Amino acid sequence: MKILVLGSGAREHAIVNCLLRDSTAHEIIAAPGNAGIAQVVDVVAMDPTDGVVVAEYAVEQNLDLVIIGPEAPLVAGVTDVLRKAGVPVFGPSKAAAALEGSKDFAKEVMEAAGVPTGRARTVSTMSDVDAALDEFGSPYVVKADGLAAGKGVLVTSDRAAARDHAEFYIHQGPVLIEEFLEGREVSLFVLCDGDAVVALSPAQDYKRVFDGDKGPNTGGMGAYSPLPWLPTGFVDEIVETVAQPTIREMSRRGMPFVGLLYCGLILTNDGIRVIEFNVRFGDPETQVVLERLDSSLANLLLATATGRLAAVPAPQFSSDVAVTVVLASEGYPESPETGRAISGLSDALALDGVSIVHGATAVSDGGFVSTGGRVLSVIASGANFTEARERAYSALGLISLDGAHYRNDIAESADR
Repeated sequence: MKILVLGSGAREHAIVNCLLRDSTAHEIIAAPGNAGIAQVVDVVAMDPTDGVVVAEYAVEQNLDLVIIGPEAPLVAGVTDVLRKAGVPVFGPSKAAAALEGSKDFAKEVMEAAGVPTGRARTVSTMSDVDAALDEFGSPYVVKADGLAAGKGVLVTSDRAAARDHAEFYIHQGPVLIEEFLEGREVSLFVLCDGDAVVALSPAQDYKRVFDGDKGPNTGGMGAYSPLPWLPTGFVDEIVETVAQPTIREMSRRGMPFVGLLYCGLILTNDGIRVIEFNVRFGDPETQVVLERLDSSLANLLLATATGRLAAVPAPQFSSDVAVTVVLASEGYPESPETGRAISGLSDALALDGVSIVHGATAVSDGGFVSTGGRVLSVIASGANFTEARERAYSALGLISLDGAHYRNDIAESADR
């Protein structure tokens, strides 16, 4: 197949690498890609949120499939333009992408579908913020309604900080105040072709910037898969009680969901609850889920895009475990330092079971430099979590980026 991957982050690099592992050779193009992706496939300069430009290119190149990585092109409606042009595309329509683009809409859909989730209030004034904070109490959970690059959520026991967060985002639109849910979190990717629903392997990610889940929320500092502590039948339960009801409700509303439904879940003492929906592969969970995928990703995503998901074999995953740790720039997430040289990648890649995907890099003077906050994801697989963690952290020890930091506790309690 001839496939275009839209996006420029570590998630897209992981998707490209998984497509390249397929037993059938594909022609892969990325737009705009990044410095790491450009080492393995052709990249083209293109605004991934410009549906007209993307569709013209797809038709001109006679593409078999377009895979949209980040949320911005989905919320911008790029899939609608591609489908109108007759191009198979993996990703939901603009209307369906509101499941991520508006947390208020997502809560409305969950309620209508009977999906278990936490209580929430959507507020538009600071007086309503105060009333909702009083209603739910501490710890306070405050969420921007729209897209915020993974930084719109604040969980805090500091009421003043909660108010400040709400006041910052309320000028951009509504804000959600939610009840605090306690338990272990799970990320589950579910492929949906508008009707059929197929789950991938669960993963867990780490949102807080520092060890022990300290510090501010980030886009994600690491992840692991599988989750041996999950109860038997967990994935089937989520498909039956969360994914399928949501997909049915979206179809009922005339906005069939085609693409990937990211179910952000938490296992509470009162049962499973949905924290949030996203409408695309998550970063960094994609890095570990696709590392373990033994099936053809291209075939799965094309079948999803063309309404034939029920006809393809269920995805198969390696019995190995996978761990990924994000190397972040100094100052991330508030004000990351950029333009600093990166070294040691070749030495790290020489280790058994280790791969690296680029999130925010560029080429300068023959080497790589950082261009953003989450610079690299180091991925390691192994027969068990001890082996995978040792490989990941050994690799990180060989990489040099002035002022960089990473969490040291990723997957520390994965097998218990």
